[in-house]
Order: sequence, then C-alpha cells, then structure tokens
Amino acid sequence: MVIAVALGYLSPERAVAMKPLGDAFIRLITMIITVLIFCTVVTGIAGMQDLKKVGRVGGKALLYFEIVSTIALAVDWWSATWFILAAGSTSTRPHSMPKAVSDYAGQAKAQGVVEFLMHIVPTTVADAFARGDILQVVLFPSSLALDYRPPGHGQNRSSPCSNH
Repeated sequence: MVIAVALGYLSPERAVAMKPLGDAFIRLITMIITVLIFCTVVTGIAGMQDLKKVGRVGGKALLYFEIVSTIALAVDWWSATWFILAAGSTSTRPHSMPKAVSDYAGQAKAQGVVEFLMHIVPTTVADAFARGDILQVVLFPSSLALDYRPPGHGQNRSSPCSNH
C-alpha cells in the first residue's frame, strides 16, 4: 500500500494506468472469499461437540466484529481528518459523493425487514456464490453443517435418521 501511495504521489499518470492491476486483485480476493467463508463455517460448526458452544463462539465472533469495526472506523475517521485526504485534488469524485450516499441510503430505506430476511435465503447455492453475497453464503453452510453432524456428535441429539 505504501508503494501504491508513493507511486500515486510521484507519478499519478502511471498510478492511474495501473488501475486494472488493482481491480484484478480485488476480483481475486472476492473470488476466494466466498469459498473461504463457506469452508470455515462448515468445518467450524460441524466440528463442535455442543451446539451451545456454537452459540458462544458466534456471540464472541459478533462482539469481536463490532469492536474491530468500531476501531477501524475510528482510525479511518481520524486519518481522514488528520491528513485531510484529497486536499487540492482535481478529481470530480468528491462532488458526486453526496448523491452516491443518498442513493445508497434510499435503497436501504426501501428494503424493509421482510425483504431483508428474504434476501438472506439464496435462490440457488450457485447464485449466492456467483454474486458473492456473503449473507447467503453464510446461511447455506450454517444449515448444512448442522445437518451433517455425525450421530452422537453432541448432547442429547435425537434424529429420525439415527439408530439410537
């Protein structure tokens, strides 16, 4: 990242010409992230002995996510105000930002609770992976992992398919 910032400062034309390289890198990360999340969730839930432990780990993960996200937002806010990013920039992007934010907020207001919950359920598994919709990718392996736990793999498990 430091090299990219230095390149943008020293040779802005060359930095802009390298944008396809950055876009390709982001696409590679996006391609891998859904498969990584799928495998992590399935093996994590299926490997746990007790479903209460799944809830505790999920709660801790949610708490960790909230804390780290808050810290990241604070650091971003601080760095943006401290360094006054894009001061003197000739880019037209800052002028279009309020419209982009209002469009995004309008889409969020248009989607109610029912629509949001229905959006979490994927139409097909392949569709969730193809679009990279993380909520749908997390829902599918969560239910899959709970279904594929071995018999007797937990406390007081009774299943119509088990022999005990």
